[in-house]
Amino acid sequence: MQSKQEFCPNWTSAPGDTIADILLERGLSKVEFARLLGSSAEKTSDLLEGRLPITIGIARRLEHVIGGSVEFWISRDFQYRQDSSRLDRADEGWLSELPIGDMVRFGWIKPPPRPSDEMQACLQFFGVENVQAWRQMITSLSEMVAFRTSTTFESRPAAVAAWLRQGELVGEAVKCEAWNSVHFERALSLVRALTREKKPDVFVPKLSDLCASAGVAVAIIRAPNGCRASGATRFLSSKKALLQLSFRYLSDDHFWFTFFHEAGHLLLHGDKRLFLEGAETPTTKEEEEANQFAERMLVPAELRPAMLALPLSGRAVLRFARKLGVSPGIVVGQLQHYKRIDRNQLNGLKRRFKWGE
Repeated sequence: MQSKQEFCPNWTSAPGDTIADILLERGLSKVEFARLLGSSAEKTSDLLEGRLPITIGIARRLEHVIGGSVEFWISRDFQYRQDSSRLDRADEGWLSELPIGDMVRFGWIKPPPRPSDEMQACLQFFGVENVQAWRQMITSLSEMVAFRTSTTFESRPAAVAAWLRQGELVGEAVKCEAWNSVHFERALSLVRALTREKKPDVFVPKLSDLCASAGVAVAIIRAPNGCRASGATRFLSSKKALLQLSFRYLSDDHFWFTFFHEAGHLLLHGDKRLFLEGAETPTTKEEEEANQFAERMLVPAELRPAMLALPLSGRAVLRFARKLGVSPGIVVGQLQHYKRIDRNQLNGLKRRFKWGE
């Protein structure tokens, strides 16, 4: 004996949808329908939009005015209420997926005055009408991600989606010139000198202005709990690119390498894809190319042998960094990357940042 699998759609259809189709087919207006039904315009509107439950009395009037049995309309309304209740419970589960505490703490959403208002606040943040629309958006977003095998996106999609959404909102507000890859590549040589600046409140505005002059909006967005992304790039339009950073590791070597890595994606792979970087980002041709671009920008290939031959002392690193025109932390990060020194060596030369500096 075959078992029947219950159909549980992730959407609802009010009885009013069926009524509206019949009215359209018969050429009846809502005003005429209300008159025939013997109901006020307000109650008729509530009936069509699913706010007014269908009682036996209403079902009998529907049977008389537009057809369909009383049993049909009662059953139709019961199924709608049942589906709505099931989806409401699922919607409540959706809130638990979101890093709401961090979203409030970081100022992405205002603290809801009542717990019952959390749902609407989160929907407004994402710019969607309901949870079903949000899940459709997430599906589209995951299809845009260049390397979907990365567990960075798959492990906590709601947290990453919130981080990406805040970056999108910030990026859309940045005034930029039209995207110009030639101008952006030129701007990067000036950005490179900013690595020697010690304070984010000094170098971040300059970084943003240089990138905006070439059509790139820079959004530095703190990663909420559950989001392990360190950077992302995508085009918000044909004229504006978004380069998003999380400042996740709060050290200058990681921040600047991630920035130039993302810049490499825009110049080498700029298209409609979303590039998302994190701890588990898989090694691919595009990622290797972006890594090599960042390495060349920070330490030109012709100077790399000299860097790898440096005496393992802080003084030697400081002299080389000054000659190179970058921060000492970047040189330390590269020496660690090439395993010239251990991960715990010379870290005192790296600059550590704090949020709000």
